[in-house]
Amino acid sequence: MGKMQLVENANGSVVEGFCVVKSAAVRTDSKGQDYMDLILSDGGGECAAKLWSYNFYTHGEFAADDVVKIRGSLQYWKDTAQIRIERIRKATPGDPVDMTALIPCAPIAPELMFDELYELTGTFHDKELERMVRLLMDENKQALLIAPAAVKLHHATRGGLLHHTLSVVRMAKGIAALYPRLDGDLIYAGAILHDIGKLTELCVGSLGLASSYTTPGQLLGHIDIGITMTADAAKRVNMDPETTMLIQHMLLSHHGTAEHGSAKPPMFPEAAVLSFCDDLDSTLFEMFDALDGVASGGFSERLWALDNRQLYRHTHKDVNID
Repeated sequence: MGKMQLVENANGSVVEGFCVVKSAAVRTDSKGQDYMDLILSDGGGECAAKLWSYNFYTHGEFAADDVVKIRGSLQYWKDTAQIRIERIRKATPGDPVDMTALIPCAPIAPELMFDELYELTGTFHDKELERMVRLLMDENKQALLIAPAAVKLHHATRGGLLHHTLSVVRMAKGIAALYPRLDGDLIYAGAILHDIGKLTELCVGSLGLASSYTTPGQLLGHIDIGITMTADAAKRVNMDPETTMLIQHMLLSHHGTAEHGSAKPPMFPEAAVLSFCDDLDSTLFEMFDALDGVASGGFSERLWALDNRQLYRHTHKDVNID
């Protein structure tokens, strides 16, 4: 994520305004006193925050997706900004809260993304496959419209799962046009469903932000969950077992290697296309996100998700990311 707008707009070291609680936990310091450890966020990014000398009766309790107003001071720990909270309260209906400034959202309306993917299934030659994909999309529509693709890292925004899915599908379309031997039905079905298990893997609040992983998410992961979901849907539409197995393999192998979570590497061309497109989209999202706020000619912080690389924001005018 980029830098939190509340931090970016701080008046000196004073931070004051509305934001969203992404996570909150009461902990005990070395002196045995309670404090609240929070992650706060808005449309620009997120920031760690501490409420020292926390008292339930004085401060109340806070949970993920609460919209709050805070006042505090900006401090730095190992060159990383964090907020020392002095006052905090939940927002009220009468507060002038601009929610679009608080929640990072996908750049395309979720309904438009859903409709584009849904209409694409109508072009499938394999009508059993079309019914299976549409069944899962229909049953999970409301969740899909707000779901992020991650707690952090790539597409951790409201509607981020659909945004990532649509980007993968659009890339796959270009590849399919270059290689007519590819089976478009398989590529697009696999692309639409490859992260469907994240609907169960992530704890997503009403605002469309993920705060943590669910128990199934921790113990099974979205790949295993997605394979189970597709098997169930395929059975209900009486889909050919061979086609079911192909789609399940695409989900199983879309992370590419065992190191990245795939039990099998892609073992047919359409599975390889899905894996490459998934990796490219997630990598580019993280790169662009990391370069936001970096001055031209400067380097980003080290990114552990990208092999601890620092990224350079070049000044070539024809390929400027703005």
